[in-house]
Amino acid sequence: MKLTLDQIQNQNNSQSAEHSRSFEFLAESLEKKGNNVEELISKLQALQIAIPSWALGTGGTRFGRFSGGGEPATLIQKIQDVGILHALNQSSNAVSLHIPWDIPSDYQAIKDSASEVGIGFDAVNSNTFQDQANQSHSYKFGSLANSDAAVRELAVEHNKQVIEIGEKLGSKALTVWLADGSSFPGQHSLRKALENTHLSLQEIYKDIPEDWKLLIEYKPYEPNFYSTVIQDWGTSFLLANKLGKKAFTLVDLGHHLPNTNIEQIVATLMTEGKLGGFHFNDSKYGDDDLTVGSVKPYQLFLIFQELVKGFSETNNPPLSWMIDASHNLKDPMEDLIQSVQAIKLSYAQALLVDSKSLEAAQEIHDVAGAQEILQDAFRTDLRPLLAEAMRRSGGAIDPIKGFRSLKVRETLIQERGLKSIASGL
Repeated sequence: MKLTLDQIQNQNNSQSAEHSRSFEFLAESLEKKGNNVEELISKLQALQIAIPSWALGTGGTRFGRFSGGGEPATLIQKIQDVGILHALNQSSNAVSLHIPWDIPSDYQAIKDSASEVGIGFDAVNSNTFQDQANQSHSYKFGSLANSDAAVRELAVEHNKQVIEIGEKLGSKALTVWLADGSSFPGQHSLRKALENTHLSLQEIYKDIPEDWKLLIEYKPYEPNFYSTVIQDWGTSFLLANKLGKKAFTLVDLGHHLPNTNIEQIVATLMTEGKLGGFHFNDSKYGDDDLTVGSVKPYQLFLIFQELVKGFSETNNPPLSWMIDASHNLKDPMEDLIQSVQAIKLSYAQALLVDSKSLEAAQEIHDVAGAQEILQDAFRTDLRPLLAEAMRRSGGAIDPIKGFRSLKVRETLIQERGLKSIASGL
């Protein structure tokens, strides 16, 4: 299935009058407050969020997986689904692949399929948290951190193969997330596990092309619950600094203990020039992988407030913007549409913050005044602004409504069947 511009525009026609009224009212209000509406729209149009290949199918829990119909059973079908999302929101022009779930059998065919729907390839993700068929050694007790040199070598070689795959597709980053850790005190040497990880990453780093980034992800727990080798942003930052200029920390919003001040982490990493990018999601307890902005929208706004400040005040390199979500209740494509919308709305709200007034309030310790400045931006309904940005780019005024009105899921079920299950997961 492929959506056309005519289909999108026909959907917009029925909503254009109401949208125009809402947008014009908002634009007038924003201009009165000194905001440049055209500049805001341009910045929103420029922000593109990569879609993870693994989020296009229904996820699951340890108790079960309830797959929906019409899921993408092949890599080409996953790319087609990302193309549908991008046609609707004009904000998702790249896919992030997970290897070995998404190894192309025909690279040219994959690149052609992506080109047909205007999709590129963002960071490639390695997988050393699962044993694959006929694997010579097991990752049961770790991969890059394993005490067995043969296991470490296997994991290093896998990451090098992922780089090769990414180069063929035009990717510019490798994301490394390790499940390595321990569930019991004394299970392994905490110090040696970290040393082994560093040495293994050094071997991988040697193969990172000069114009690439190595993104090091962290997580406090799961699947191991006593220790995780790269358990927090500080450990990731430590490793990235040791490795060199091409290595950065990747912030996954769900990879923190409850109530962690993620915006402070973002500010620190940007100050040091080591923030590499994001895996966006939302959570209540841990790595829940819920729809972005569904639980903690104010936190998401505060993160973007620090990002917007960091863009102008630090020399941090451009970021990789990706979603990492997976659960078993919503249509996964609708969930991804909602996530992208939440990200861009938070960005728009952060752009509204009067940074000069905020800095002045901070300098004189006007706590209430500073809070008012932030909350004034957060409480401004910018949905018409985002809708206008998407409309001008050729997308839908209301992507969810478009998805449903155009019967995307029903068509995918007709094409792929009710029993189709997404590959990989």
